[in-house]
Amino acid sequence: MDRSAFDELKNWKDRTNRKPLLIQGARQVGKTWLMREFGRREYQNTVYLSFADRPRASGIFEQDYNAEEIFQSISLLTNEPVLPESTLIILDEIQDCERAIHSLKFLRENAPQYHIMAAGSLLGVAMRHRQQSFPVGQVDMMHLAPLTFDEFLAAMGDDALLQVLNESNVRLMRTAHEKLITRLKEYLYVGGMPEAVLAHAGRHGLAEVRRIQQQIISGYENDFSKYTASKDVPRIHSVWSSVPAQLAKDNRKFVYKLLGTGARAREYEMSVEWLIMCGLLHRVRRVSKPAMPLTAYEQANSFKLYALDCGLLGALAGLDARSLLDGNAIFEEFKGALTEQFVLQELRACGDAPAYWEADGGTAEVDFVAQSGSSIIPIEVKAGLNLRARSLASYRQRYAPDYAVRTSLSPYEQNDTLYNIPLYAFAHARQLIRK
Repeated sequence: MDRSAFDELKNWKDRTNRKPLLIQGARQVGKTWLMREFGRREYQNTVYLSFADRPRASGIFEQDYNAEEIFQSISLLTNEPVLPESTLIILDEIQDCERAIHSLKFLRENAPQYHIMAAGSLLGVAMRHRQQSFPVGQVDMMHLAPLTFDEFLAAMGDDALLQVLNESNVRLMRTAHEKLITRLKEYLYVGGMPEAVLAHAGRHGLAEVRRIQQQIISGYENDFSKYTASKDVPRIHSVWSSVPAQLAKDNRKFVYKLLGTGARAREYEMSVEWLIMCGLLHRVRRVSKPAMPLTAYEQANSFKLYALDCGLLGALAGLDARSLLDGNAIFEEFKGALTEQFVLQELRACGDAPAYWEADGGTAEVDFVAQSGSSIIPIEVKAGLNLRARSLASYRQRYAPDYAVRTSLSPYEQNDTLYNIPLYAFAHARQLIRK
């Protein structure tokens, strides 16, 4: 398996002003594998410490900070040499050791010649729970998400299909259209969690994929009680399990009343925040005016919640694997919400933090709006082949954007400033439009 994050890690390694790198992301997205594989490829040797698996590792940081003693202790504990420049030092599950988190600032200032990576799955939640401070400005940060569709194709060995997308060759995309649609259907079910993707690539069957997804979900739910008070756990569960039903509504706006009779925002808003801080949910807020900067026009109380991963969303909802065989049914699950989930993941992987637009009075709505340079671009997501988009037409008439994107199962098409981008090529939309 290969990840596009390797390029980012190489850039980090080559920086002259390199700081310790802190990788964040939900559990099971592949942080540990990424760090260890990068160490195997790029360094003479790697030393690995997990504060979850090795309680003695925390003792290394209990005394007054001394860089030489820290590295000697790591070497003794791992039976590996720790050398400047040629050794990658990995500190995993660092949220379980407060002193190790604070040591990153000290090591950056006093031992910059050593290459240090750290990872934490629930770092923000853990530090907030323990009222810890964070070494702001003293570490480089990176976020790791589930595999994108491009990475999924690479894992499946579909290098030829991936090359077609990377080259944004419209003619070849039309030739490969049905093959790409088939792979996209698989991706919507399997998702991008590495273990599930590897099971699918190894042809272990969709039942095994679903077992892995359910195991990951169970692990997340077990974490709910680790960093929260017991009284808050039922509310977190309620928010988490309600996501498929919330997205299945015609208006996907998150509604607290669906959590239970008499449920109110003030009772559940901290549970929503907790799940977002864990990286398990993504929030997309409403804007009634699409202007720069987009965040200045977001409305705090009107939002949609999407899951971390389309495969996990399907597992939460009990999506039947037979939907893969029934035409394009999988794209229409939850009234097309699974397709929106896919587009949101691709946007987030490109570094975008989109909002959604809804006209006052609810007369029109565009699924996503995102900043691109100095422009705000509307994005309409269609679950099938029907390309009618009245809300997008209303938006274009009101705001005359530089261009608009509609993404669907149909092949690439341009009509003036409206671009139809096939769903499987959505991550390459900017390149297609430039060409």
